[in-house]
Amino acid sequence: MTGLGAGLDKHFADRAWANAPEVADPDDLTEREYLRLFAARPGMYIGYTTLHGVTSYLNGYDQAARRHGGSGLDGFREWLIANHVGEESCVSWWGLIQWIALPDRDAVGPFTPEEELRVLDVLFDLLDKFLAQRESVI
Repeated sequence: MTGLGAGLDKHFADRAWANAPEVADPDDLTEREYLRLFAARPGMYIGYTTLHGVTSYLNGYDQAARRHGGSGLDGFREWLIANHVGEESCVSWWGLIQWIALPDRDAVGPFTPEEELRVLDVLFDLLDKFLAQRESVI
């Protein structure tokens, strides 16, 4: 594999050693633990790492989790608005992440590899903070 996906996969593989939880039984993982595993190695789950692939996977995960009684990403968009945007917005959670990660960027045109990496890093960091906070109140 070459290009952007290969570079992002290497970045997240390098990051995995420090951030991935230990897994004894995958069926016993919390949503946070499962999504931390995904964040550590997204290419393993979706083929190769792209922002579009990651957000599509997370949207599918959210729908499946909710369908089967889990919380999924319920409240993530509202948490982003309350903690990082500060004003009501009609933008999706993935649009908010892009704005938070790259507030000075014009919304037109594709991301550079560096911008895509920045958005993914911010996404995974904020998602983990959201899930950690949600776990602490359960």
